[in-house]
Amino acid sequence: MSRGWRALVRGTAPERLDALDEALWTYRDDAFLPHGRDGARQPVLLTQADGNPNDAKALFAIDGAEPGDPALFERVCVLFDGRDEAAVAQARARWKKAKDDGYAVSYWREVARGKWEKKA
Repeated sequence: MSRGWRALVRGTAPERLDALDEALWTYRDDAFLPHGRDGARQPVLLTQADGNPNDAKALFAIDGAEPGDPALFERVCVLFDGRDEAAVAQARARWKKAKDDGYAVSYWREVARGKWEKKA
């Protein structure tokens, strides 16, 4: 948001997107993150749809959602549970494909106290 970019959050389960929608409405009393669900033209769009319906610069693929065509975005972030072996294997395969396709890739890992550290 601080860059003026729109974001697309692509998930696989409507109930998970519903929970994220609710969390974004209620996470802080003194702040608001403009967002919406399918059909809304908001800076942050929560969806299961392919493509880039809100002209986002950043894609956040969650819960195993297929990122689709990375050329539609400035940045693609694949978020996964590092304690889930299947999710890790899927993320590694996506990493390899993106790297083989010539995209600049990096990997960040959460460390103590919620900090993030670049690993590769």
